[in-house]
Amino acid sequence: MKIVVYGPKKRTGVLKGGNIIDVGRALFRIGYSNAEYMADLQNLIEGGQPTLDILGSAAENLGEADEDIIKTLEYSVLHAPCVATAKIACCGGNYPSHAVAMAKRRVERGEKSSIEGNPVRYVRNRGFWGFWKVEREPLGHNGKLSYPSQCEYLDYEGECAIIIGKTGKNIKSESIRDYVWGVTLLGDWSIRMAPEDGPLNFALQKNFDGCCSIGPSIAVGEIDHMKVELETRINGEVRQKFISGDMAFSYAEYLEYLSQNLTFFSGDIISGGTAEGTAMDSSPINVGLKPQKQRFLKSGDIVEIESAQIGLLRTYVT
Repeated sequence: MKIVVYGPKKRTGVLKGGNIIDVGRALFRIGYSNAEYMADLQNLIEGGQPTLDILGSAAENLGEADEDIIKTLEYSVLHAPCVATAKIACCGGNYPSHAVAMAKRRVERGEKSSIEGNPVRYVRNRGFWGFWKVEREPLGHNGKLSYPSQCEYLDYEGECAIIIGKTGKNIKSESIRDYVWGVTLLGDWSIRMAPEDGPLNFALQKNFDGCCSIGPSIAVGEIDHMKVELETRINGEVRQKFISGDMAFSYAEYLEYLSQNLTFFSGDIISGGTAEGTAMDSSPINVGLKPQKQRFLKSGDIVEIESAQIGLLRTYVT
């Protein structure tokens, strides 16, 4: 089942073919108590598997239904399928292919490569790291990303993310399947070559208006979160192509690490990181030790992150 958030009131829907089935109205039609309550994404997530089972049956047996229940996808606005209060954790440097490509660029700048031996072992020995996205309202499918004013190099990172389905703290990695409600795509937009001062910083390179795109749907109960195939295209050119499970640290390990003394709630998100093919890890270095700009994003570019299992997440750079 693919869950979307659509329309001016940001209601939940089930994506079926070229249509969206309104969750609240479909459940109301079969007499489900608190049907309208499930029009909100967080409430639907908290309803758990029993609610999904009833919803699946209702969606499959609609028969004839009016336009209040069935909307045409082509004419509907899709918002980021994201709970308003969600924490968004992004794993950093988690794909060995990306780590190796970034190390090559450092060598071109005259630095010593930090990778010796097996890249997976290197990433795991380095340990967990990442950052939080604090965007109040992430971009959805066909969202418009305004080029940040204080930015010379804007990069793309196609990612696969899991949606947490229930509250938990100090969660053990072996319990991951009890906590994954669904899987979605995430576009992590990054300002490069603008380091922040200080031992601790605010991750401003990762946090600015429109810094994150999510969608187009959440695949629930359909796919293994470690077997998602995705690719990133810039103006139709394939730049990234990988499988979510190519990561060094699994979602399960990150959930265990992050949930130490920190409660995760339904709707919270963990994005697994990105693989090689970003502008930063694939751009040759100029004489001035800065990357060439051709592969970085510019106004007018169209970024498409796609998985056959989840859908197409398109972002316009303006």
